[in-house]
Amino acid sequence: MIGAHTDSPTLRIKPVSKKQSDGFVQVGVETYGGGLWHTWFDRDLGIAGRVMIRNAAGGYEQKLVKIDRPTGLVAAELNRAGSKDDPATPEVPDNSAGSDSFTPLKAANERHHPHIVEIIAKEAGVDPSSVVDFEMILFDTQGACIGGLNEELIFSARLDNLGMSFCGIMGLVNSLASPSALEDENCIRLVALFDHEEIGSTTAQGADSNLLPAIVRRLSFIGSSSNKTTTYEQTLSTSFLISADMAHSVNPNYSSKYEPDHRPEMNKGTVIKINANARYATNAPGIVLLQEVARRQKVPLQLFVVRNDSSCGSTIGPMLAAALGARTIDLGNPQLSMHSIRETGGVYDVEYAIRLFEGFFEHFGQLEGSILVD
Repeated sequence: MIGAHTDSPTLRIKPVSKKQSDGFVQVGVETYGGGLWHTWFDRDLGIAGRVMIRNAAGGYEQKLVKIDRPTGLVAAELNRAGSKDDPATPEVPDNSAGSDSFTPLKAANERHHPHIVEIIAKEAGVDPSSVVDFEMILFDTQGACIGGLNEELIFSARLDNLGMSFCGIMGLVNSLASPSALEDENCIRLVALFDHEEIGSTTAQGADSNLLPAIVRRLSFIGSSSNKTTTYEQTLSTSFLISADMAHSVNPNYSSKYEPDHRPEMNKGTVIKINANARYATNAPGIVLLQEVARRQKVPLQLFVVRNDSSCGSTIGPMLAAALGARTIDLGNPQLSMHSIRETGGVYDVEYAIRLFEGFFEHFGQLEGSILVD
């Protein structure tokens, strides 16, 4: 199994977002996750998310929308230091209208500026009066690109953690490219992508829910002629989870903040994360297994531990290891500017990680029985 998360720090439109000041229409937002909020100033921000609409049959349905053009910005004038706490409110054009219909809550075009409702409705292909509610976030409309002196770097929003989510999916797809890929295969190949890691994972869609245990429990009985009550537990005892979350590359401007012998570099391979206090779930048998996969795939690996006087982040690895009781390893590709609105990663690390995950799916069944732990 490979587990990763798809969410990133962002700004979310508040349930009542309608604001106005000095001739500007403003949209109230709240912060999601631990972003570097000063990096959001003066960026061209679009709107994306889920809108609930009333359909012609009188029922309700959801539609996903992405307004991929600048609709606002967080202006930084007269804020010399750059706010680290409150990203203020994006400024957008005004096109106000009202609603006289009674609802238990105020109508959407009363809680939000009608123009916001209008552009969301237009993107959803419905009339603004059909919009009942929505969950919208802001995002940087500047697309990802390849850069660096030798085009060796990726500049993009949300590399943490769409980078590892992409590599996990591509590794799974590539492992199934051959028509005979699953012949003699005794394992189930699975990628689980979770939401809400940046805020603790304790949601129905988060890794700290029973989502993955419930799925594995159901899968463990597929094709089994046994009705033993321990089938699920036996499945977990022979399973292995890779927790894939982007890692910190050494930053040349702050190299003293890194443990001297554990300074991952971009484009030198996926980073195995280790922590004595179990903030990461990695242990020696897991390293041995992954190292053998990497040897067969001819991809480099790196090791990382945090300095003793620094706090250590965490991932979905420890919580899933505790919930499943399955062997787990934490790893990720190195990057700079984590949780900034725009992050930097290595081009070659993407290829390395995809090949590593492809090899993990292809070779795990064979390698699993060769690593003996009492």
